[in-house]
Amino acid sequence: MRLIDLQQPIARLVRRAGPTRPPAAAFSAALGALLILLAATPPAQAQNTPMATKATALIIESAPLGEVIIHPQRELAASVMARNESKLSAEVSGVVLRWTAEAGSTVSKGQVLVDIDPVDFRLAVAQAQAAVDASLARFRQAEQQHQRSQALVAQGFFSQEAQVERATEVALKRSELASNRAQLAIAQRQLAKATLRAPFAGSVVERLAQAGEAVTPGSVLYVLAETGAAEVSASIAPADVAGLRRATDLVFATRGQNYPLRLLRVGSTVSAPARTQEVRLAFVAADAGQPPPVPVGSDGRLLWSDPQPYLPAPLLVRRGDAIGVFVEQGRVARFVVLPGAQEGRAAAVELPAETRVVVRGQATLQDGAAIR
Repeated sequence: MRLIDLQQPIARLVRRAGPTRPPAAAFSAALGALLILLAATPPAQAQNTPMATKATALIIESAPLGEVIIHPQRELAASVMARNESKLSAEVSGVVLRWTAEAGSTVSKGQVLVDIDPVDFRLAVAQAQAAVDASLARFRQAEQQHQRSQALVAQGFFSQEAQVERATEVALKRSELASNRAQLAIAQRQLAKATLRAPFAGSVVERLAQAGEAVTPGSVLYVLAETGAAEVSASIAPADVAGLRRATDLVFATRGQNYPLRLLRVGSTVSAPARTQEVRLAFVAADAGQPPPVPVGSDGRLLWSDPQPYLPAPLLVRRGDAIGVFVEQGRVARFVVLPGAQEGRAAAVELPAETRVVVRGQATLQDGAAIR
């Protein structure tokens, strides 16, 4: 007790001593009585505080890691793309006589789409055929002359120099025949190009051919999309590519239906504006050459569950500059830092399956605290 705290009790005792005693004697008597009183009264701290204080174990609740982890569902905007979408152009000049397929219709492989006036090409074929026939006749004549000259040389009626000339003539006629046959093949090919056929089974996206219109090589007549072996296309952030590769539940969701997918390939380049990579997936149930379960051009969502286990955001706590989770080790709570964790977001976790995670009471825990 401080001296200032003794002033009032001493003053009261002095007043009780009365005026009959000298002030000094009265003060001495009062001081002695107060000391006796203090000696008989135990300190207030000693009355209220036990001799030994034991740390109180905090009550928490924990659960196995497998019961609290989650696998967040990822989703991306996706669309069904034709593996081939071709612009079919005219390969020869001419006038369009007819077209056979309208936009939106389906066509089979080899089906005629456009006929270009073939008269000029047929004339070219006939001319080339005549040249072949003429060169063939000259070649046969040269061969016969060569054979007769061989017999005359054996009888001594024909010189060796003349025989060589006949052999050279045969070679020239043979070369002329080959050239004319090549010209005939070119003319026949040009005639075939006057008929535009579908290179694969598909659907007509756009028709640009018009009957009576003059076209030149390179004029687009049809836009055709292949109906078989369609692919699902989506753009993904590079950080999510690893999870997509490991996923086993890929689906394309559209119009309230889910269609299973399998990953085909991931683009090796990152687009500059969006910093994403293109991924292509195939419908699992669709056989080669069969139409996809949804039409080409359909939009939807690519869905999958991230195979990486995550801990929900409510289980995470911050201690200092780190964010982590408390785990139970015996009767002690241990703080485990989760690299890359962010407040308010689920965090990836790499802990043994038998780990018990504190799910209640973690807000007041400190590393090494006793728990029960």
